[in-house]
Amino acid sequence: MRIKTVDVVGLGLNATDTVFMVRDFPALGGKERVLSSSAQAGGQVATALVTCQRLGLSTCYIGKVGDDEGGKVQLASLKHEGVNLQFTRVVRGAPTQYGHIFVEQKTGERTVFWDRDARLTVTPRELTESAVTSARVLHLDGCDIDAALKAARWARRAAVLVVADLDTVYKKVESLFPYIDYLIASTKFLPTLTGQDDPFQVLAYMAHEYKMKAPGMTLGRDGALVHYAGRFYYSPGFVVETVDTTGAGDVFHGAFIYGLLEGWEISRILDFANAMAALNCTALGARGGIKTRSEAEKLMAMGARHVNPAYVRE
Repeated sequence: MRIKTVDVVGLGLNATDTVFMVRDFPALGGKERVLSSSAQAGGQVATALVTCQRLGLSTCYIGKVGDDEGGKVQLASLKHEGVNLQFTRVVRGAPTQYGHIFVEQKTGERTVFWDRDARLTVTPRELTESAVTSARVLHLDGCDIDAALKAARWARRAAVLVVADLDTVYKKVESLFPYIDYLIASTKFLPTLTGQDDPFQVLAYMAHEYKMKAPGMTLGRDGALVHYAGRFYYSPGFVVETVDTTGAGDVFHGAFIYGLLEGWEISRILDFANAMAALNCTALGARGGIKTRSEAEKLMAMGARHVNPAYVRE
């Protein structure tokens, strides 16, 4: 039996974002004054790991940054949070993945412009098997698919749970599906990939076709829907004063992993993840509003919900 030395290992994206606040999104060809701008550390897997770390889990990040200022910001942020960076590499001469994120002040919704240098790709030969098999959970976002697939196969053989946050239809991403235990995709990912628009049908299909324990999807302000143990679980989103929706899904996944490792029932996991995601939206940046377990549980106990009847089944 392998000794588990870390709770969560993550393989996937990090990014250093510049967040611009504007009053309104202009029409195409228009102009809008920037109210404020700030540099923020982000990225799907990196932010999920920070969420796990703040909730008390131990984490390890597998990925690459450039040797530019953005890379220094990302490394400093992860190091400050206590994330193990043993398998994080600095690529000389390459820029760190960046995002220019424009946030509409009146709604908190954001539009992202981004780029990632090919030299930041993690290849299968750069992976270390023990980095994956010594964890309790492997978290993936489907980027660098060949490396992700190798890590997922190692995880399956070592009985390491695989959680995936998929929102981009990368080439060959479906090759990961047989190795994923808990898939919480973005709203449009599975319908785009499968051609099935009905969320209930597509989640039931993923559970049957790929034997996933819990395929699901986040639904923005409406919460999340998951197929688990033969039935559907819908958790409505929480009503908060939204400042910036950036990173909400990443925080959701970190909180989901925390609940999973705590051994909670799926309905409680979803409510907790929704609460953490909602609270993150109350501040600027991908990690600006990551709160504590007690703050999330307070919102769970007292918060209003965005209930969408389309996802409610008796």
